[in-house]
Amino acid sequence: MMMFKAVFQCGFLLNFVIICSLGAEVVTIDVHAVKKLLSQGHLYIDVRTEEEFKNGHLENALNIPYMFNTPQGMVKNPNFIDQVVSLCDKEDHLVLGCKSGVRSVYATTDILNAGFKYVHNMGGGYAAWIESGFSFKKPHTNEL
Repeated sequence: MMMFKAVFQCGFLLNFVIICSLGAEVVTIDVHAVKKLLSQGHLYIDVRTEEEFKNGHLENALNIPYMFNTPQGMVKNPNFIDQVVSLCDKEDHLVLGCKSGVRSVYATTDILNAGFKYVHNMGGGYAAWIESGFSFKKPHTNEL
């Protein structure tokens, strides 16, 4: 029991440090809540790479990659905030998602720090959306 308490305290402290160092409190919601928000008019921003997006995505999603694949690995999109600002108003109600919910936490933090007010992160990302059996736009193929 003492080990659990120590792990819990360390985990809580780590989460507290991460939230404080990121500068904004990210609200993460599950895919069921996201589905409801999207049906109410929230915009969905898919922050995965263009390649990932082309392999399938939520209906009506905007694709604004938070990171790019390069020969050196993944690098942050230096124009991410500018691209979001060019497509969305700071008063828009947004939900951000990626493959598993990690990149979108960072993207959500950046958007909140840029002055957007109504932003949620989709926990579990696109993988959780698919696993829940929700509809998505499949990639077009040339196969007969």
